[in-house]
Amino acid sequence: MANIKSAKKRILVTKTKKANNVPKKSSMKTAVKAAVANPSKETVNEAYKRIDKALAKNIITKNKAAREKAKVASKLNK
Repeated sequence: MANIKSAKKRILVTKTKKANNVPKKSSMKTAVKAAVANPSKETVNEAYKRIDKALAKNIITKNKAAREKAKVASKLNK
């Protein structure tokens, strides 16, 4: 356990941020899996929306967002 006040605060802040980020990332992954399994216009749009939201909140990186979008788009175009 941390002894320094700032380290204790970082632990609390990290815990809070993780609690907020994990559900958003999970919903993004679920939407991507749904779009890959059943590529329709609606599922792809939902996946894109979730990917963009995760990117805007800095939950995923720009490159990860591009890769996920490309994966979904390739399934739709097949």
